[in-house]
Amino acid sequence: MWVCSGSPIMAEIAAGSGLDWVLIDAEHSPNGLESILAQLYAVSAYSVAPVVRVPIGDPVFIKQVLDLGAQNLLVPMVDSAEQARELVRAVRYPGRAGGAGGVARGIRGVGGSLARSTRWNRVEGYLQDASQAISLFVQIESAAAVAAVDDILAVDGVDGIFVGPADLAASMGVLGEQAHPDVVDAVLAALAAAQRAGKPAGVNAFVPEAADRYLAAGASFVSVGADVSIVARASEALAERFGANPSANSAQGGVA
Repeated sequence: MWVCSGSPIMAEIAAGSGLDWVLIDAEHSPNGLESILAQLYAVSAYSVAPVVRVPIGDPVFIKQVLDLGAQNLLVPMVDSAEQARELVRAVRYPGRAGGAGGVARGIRGVGGSLARSTRWNRVEGYLQDASQAISLFVQIESAAAVAAVDDILAVDGVDGIFVGPADLAASMGVLGEQAHPDVVDAVLAALAAAQRAGKPAGVNAFVPEAADRYLAAGASFVSVGADVSIVARASEALAERFGANPSANSAQGGVA
């Protein structure tokens, strides 16, 4: 489930609901470092897995989010293996270049004594173990990304992919048509590539039928809602049933 409101209260409500994971979104939502941190605190008492989606694959912002203690990252708009390799470098500390399988040399800045990620240097061995503790997923949301998905999945350090049908539809010339047959075929192609690579893949699927289709096709997980959408639709339903003027969007009159 997406948490897009920027509210720690909404994040905690979602975390306590029984969901497997919640995504704190900083791409399309009013979230900065302070509100991301507040939401990480809010969900920390629950068994839910928090994921942070950064607004862009910027190494500086990624470093800051990791220092906040985020361990599961989602990076949008990754169209090539080259981009994916740079993201792997951003989440890893510097070490020996190369290595088994051509492991990328990291560029993450070291500031453990200042950061929540190490509990201010109270986590023994953090610098040595951090790379293994961080999960990096990249978003496949363009025709170019679908074409390159096998190469992207082959990058060491990319743990999985997440397909975004909305932007994918836009890139394919069918804006707003996530259920277009060509878009569905592209999503299924990305899921099949992940299965071949032995890596998990998720899909954004707010329509239940779409979620069922993609789970049946091998998706490891799906996003089936967002806090702001749930509140918007539920409040509209209440207004339609009880409000004096259901179609109005003003604050005048009616039931509150």
